[in-house]
Amino acid sequence: MIVGLTALCLTACSGPWREGRASQAAADDATSRGAIGAIGTPVKAADIAAWNIDVAPDGHGLPAGSGDVATGARVFALKCAACHGAKGEGVLGDRLIGGRGTLASDKPVRTVGSYWPYATTLFDYIRRAMPYNAPQSLSADEVYAVSAWILNQNGIVPDDARLDAHSLAAIRMPNRDGFVPDPRPGRL
Repeated sequence: MIVGLTALCLTACSGPWREGRASQAAADDATSRGAIGAIGTPVKAADIAAWNIDVAPDGHGLPAGSGDVATGARVFALKCAACHGAKGEGVLGDRLIGGRGTLASDKPVRTVGSYWPYATTLFDYIRRAMPYNAPQSLSADEVYAVSAWILNQNGIVPDDARLDAHSLAAIRMPNRDGFVPDPRPGRL
């Protein structure tokens, strides 16, 4: 009985009925691919470039431009202080200044100056996400300037610092060695 059913199934699956279903399935697949291809629009390289703004810890991806501490103080007062406080002490937004030497304490204060391992990460975050009410609205020069001011207020760069792609990537943050390396293979 089982042998007979198996033979019947094999015969039915290999006969003209199967060939007709296969050609119908191919036609259905082609129609589906055509319909899916009609959804959306092709993405141009320029469109991707506008979103490809990430900055690596080594500074790869930093744009042209520069900014100094004094300009950063003015931009921060106009566009950042409402959330982060006039001195970066935190109001609605996170505290950005201070906290050095507190990470091993009972009450660690995680700020740019005490916790962040790379100055380039500061630039990347400000550029992509700040100000909160208008992300990506700051020019590269304004982001360099605000970064310079925040780093200056944390005692990392001097009052006369002017940051650009080269000088920002060269900054060694106080907590750079405070993280455990990722042991997984490959690189992000």
